[in-house]
Amino acid sequence: MRHNKVGSVMTTEVVRATYGTPFKEVARLLDQHRISGLPVVDDDDKVIGVISETDLMVRQAEAPDPFAPKKHARLAGMTRAGRTRAVKAGARTAGQLMSEPPVTVQADDTIVEAARAMARNHIERLPVLDEEQRLVGIVTRRDLLQVFLRPDTEIRKEVVDEVLVRALWLPPRGIDVSVTEGVVTLSGQMERKSETEIAVSMTRQIDGVVAVVDKLTHRLDDAHLRPQEQALHGVADDWLRRL
Repeated sequence: MRHNKVGSVMTTEVVRATYGTPFKEVARLLDQHRISGLPVVDDDDKVIGVISETDLMVRQAEAPDPFAPKKHARLAGMTRAGRTRAVKAGARTAGQLMSEPPVTVQADDTIVEAARAMARNHIERLPVLDEEQRLVGIVTRRDLLQVFLRPDTEIRKEVVDEVLVRALWLPPRGIDVSVTEGVVTLSGQMERKSETEIAVSMTRQIDGVVAVVDKLTHRLDDAHLRPQEQALHGVADDWLRRL
């Protein structure tokens, strides 16, 4: 079973900036292309940072008020976050405005891995790198949502081919598989309970699956067997121990 790769959904025409790109040019690029962020690259097309609308807002919010009393706080005495905000407040170029280190993904990473990276770092877009760590694309949350647009027929075919036939060595028509709006229903009888658990677990991991309705039954309840005894009952049990 294979998850779709980031390279299959990413945008290859990437709006980017360099370290010396002026602040106003960065703002113009975001507005002109209606995007919320962009990567900053060096002369070798390596990503050195990223700029988001939040970075621009920090620049605006932290800009000194000419009518406010002057502050005498020294930069060296600030926290790391405070120093970063102070630098961004006076940023004139993309290099001074960007956040670093950048969070990136590889074109060969799975959509699931990209989604986890976005959720973990609370970001909406990721620069995509090739094997030489050069920028080749950009992937957004909207791009990742394309996985849920997979046709039901395509999802059903993967459940049958990859889960039932390839993983569990069952005949294609041994278990009834129906898919409606991404919801997969598995019906029928399997030899062992462990196989039903594997079938449901693997089906849930398929790209585009919204939910799994488990209507499977089993002839033998092998839950009480010790691991060494389960190993004698087929290849499916090895899958179960790894899930």
